[in-house]
Amino acid sequence: MLVAILLLVALVGCSSAAAPAGQPSTAAAGPAAAPPSAPGGANWEAAWNALIEAARREGTVVVKGPPTQRVRVELPAAFEARFGVKLEYIAGPTGPYVEKLKLERQAGVYSTDVFLAGADTMYTAVYPEKMLDPIPPVLIHPDARDASQWPGGKLWFVDPEGQYILRLNNYLTSMIQLNTQYIRPEAITSWYDLLKPEYKGKIASFDPAVSGSGISTAAYLYHALGEEYIKRLYVDQEPVFSRDERQLGDWLARGTYPIVLSLTEAEMNALRRDGLPVINLPHPPEAPGHVTAGFGLLGLVNNAPHPNAAKLFVNWIATKEGMEIWSKAENIVPVRLDIDKSAWRPELVPRPDQPYFDTYSWEFVTETRAAVMQRLRELLRR
Repeated sequence: MLVAILLLVALVGCSSAAAPAGQPSTAAAGPAAAPPSAPGGANWEAAWNALIEAARREGTVVVKGPPTQRVRVELPAAFEARFGVKLEYIAGPTGPYVEKLKLERQAGVYSTDVFLAGADTMYTAVYPEKMLDPIPPVLIHPDARDASQWPGGKLWFVDPEGQYILRLNNYLTSMIQLNTQYIRPEAITSWYDLLKPEYKGKIASFDPAVSGSGISTAAYLYHALGEEYIKRLYVDQEPVFSRDERQLGDWLARGTYPIVLSLTEAEMNALRRDGLPVINLPHPPEAPGHVTAGFGLLGLVNNAPHPNAAKLFVNWIATKEGMEIWSKAENIVPVRLDIDKSAWRPELVPRPDQPYFDTYSWEFVTETRAAVMQRLRELLRR
């Protein structure tokens, strides 16, 4: 079994590593090209104005997204100010919400227009349930259709058909967080420094046995450093696991566990705003990092209760204006090339000369990662 897993990981390491930053890999980008150039002049303008008017008659668009406070406030305010259409934002865990939608749809009830979600939700729940409509046919605004402003010269669709799941974000994940009152940053310059005896029992992590940031980090380290390293870090060092970001942040802030793995950027930002002595450690050289999209995957729900408002939102968030507002609120790096990345911390922005491993590639999430997760559960005896 282990040999098969290692072969799978090696295969994905070759096929799904991201191309130089800002370039979707062949596996991640899907086979479909971007939609053709938008019609010029009054043709697109007439269609665009008609869409806005139809959306205003519907009055509302319902968007399911992450529970980030800034997104909950800023995204609806910007959309309503721009178009005069209310954005009803549904925040919270996505897994239970999808189960609720499935039950609703069985009863012929349709309550949601658009998803902003992560790979687990989109690849393994929403997409297999055939909840999505293709996005290219609904793109009207030329800024949304302008493929020249997207990595690789085409819109970054990640699903096999290349039309249902649009990737809006691509950023480097910070994997090690420190409380500098307890541990000096220069004390950890290698992944192997985490294995020192003095750090035994002082490490916490988002649970790597479930979907989320913990498994992304663990699976990447499995790929980069091997199973023996995973066993030494996640078993022998006796880390504590949590599925609650706030709890992990509290442990880090108090120094209860001065080393944390896989704490989200949103939680780290909250700690920084409170003036706490916490940092993201630069990626040690043995495993230089992996890219992800966070909640930056866009899906247009079929049988939407507000179909025109839904199309309007999808167009808007694919434009420079919409993507920038969304990405700054969520604090994840946008994929559009015409958005100035200086608003994001440099360690989050992928370097053009570095081939990063992409933990959001379709093959990795839907095939290889499941095998790695199973092996991790066996190692952790959970």
